[in-house]
Amino acid sequence: MAKITKKDKKDIKKELSVKIIDNSGSAAGDLALKPKHIELEKGSQAVHDSVVAHLAEKRAGTASTKNKAEVSGGGAKPWRQKGTGRARVGSNRSPIWRHGGITFGPKPRKYGMKVNKKVLSLALKRAFSERVSEGALVMSESFKIDAPKTKNVATLLNKMQLGGKILLVLKELDADLVRATQNMPGVMLVKADSVNTYQLLLTNKILFTKDAMDVFLKRLE
Repeated sequence: MAKITKKDKKDIKKELSVKIIDNSGSAAGDLALKPKHIELEKGSQAVHDSVVAHLAEKRAGTASTKNKAEVSGGGAKPWRQKGTGRARVGSNRSPIWRHGGITFGPKPRKYGMKVNKKVLSLALKRAFSERVSEGALVMSESFKIDAPKTKNVATLLNKMQLGGKILLVLKELDADLVRATQNMPGVMLVKADSVNTYQLLLTNKILFTKDAMDVFLKRLE
């Protein structure tokens, strides 16, 4: 694969646009993106940091073990201090004993990482630009179904020639769509004002509605 130079990236940046499709999957035009909405020269590290922080935040951090003081029992000294010939010991719940406490075991904690807002913003713009340049991101006037049925969503996606894992970005979540996609693990619904870098990278195809794209582009300014 040929290496993309800085000049190539600048040329791509000038010509980058989002393909617009109708409900039958046919091309219905293109949305030319402004330079302020595109970033292909920097931000790869920001994307990495953003994804790592997102996944870290999702970790439960609930693992917990009991130390010597927390294990039940062990209140009495097993044998007297001197005269037995054995090593002195104060509790049978010592970490070196069977059924004893755990030394330096895990305790509940938060794995969240602090990432600056500017870094998160740069990561979002870079991820968006990458997906557009790959041709993985398309836009439609709307995405509506007649009834909250999974079959209706599947039929509409097939008509639009969208397969695999799909991210549907809407201005507002529609109750019918939420209900119809609940048992579709390959389809993810998200609002334009909350979609993040990780979600943009997670799926094979991304579909924005027109009003959702307007909201999202304001976030990149």
